[in-house]
Amino acid sequence: MDDRPSPPAERRFPRSVYGHGSEPDPRFSLANERTFLAWIRTSLALVAGGVALEALAAGIHPAFRLAAAVLLVVTGAVVAAVAWFSWSRVERSIRLSRPLPAPSLGLPLALAVLVTAVLVGAGMAVA
Repeated sequence: MDDRPSPPAERRFPRSVYGHGSEPDPRFSLANERTFLAWIRTSLALVAGGVALEALAAGIHPAFRLAAAVLLVVTGAVVAAVAWFSWSRVERSIRLSRPLPAPSLGLPLALAVLVTAVLVGAGMAVA
């Protein structure tokens, strides 16, 4: 086991997170990281779903299929970006012993999936 101290805050990335507060219980940081990685997996699934939808052309009107595919890919990209900012906000709050910020991805993601489902359904009805 390595007993060396962790690197100084000025050498850890991102400094906007690690340059504040004190080292928290590692379990909290690791839980925050697992949440971040779960959102990244969700992001990858959305992008893959958008690519698959467009590539497979599964009996859906082309305009609706393209709109749904683009919506999924863009949502995947946005989820990845927001996941990073959410991770940093939560980590900074943990380090400063402040209340955690409210989750920010649930409602927008649910709306994007709902709109995608409507587009695919409408595209199947028109085709």
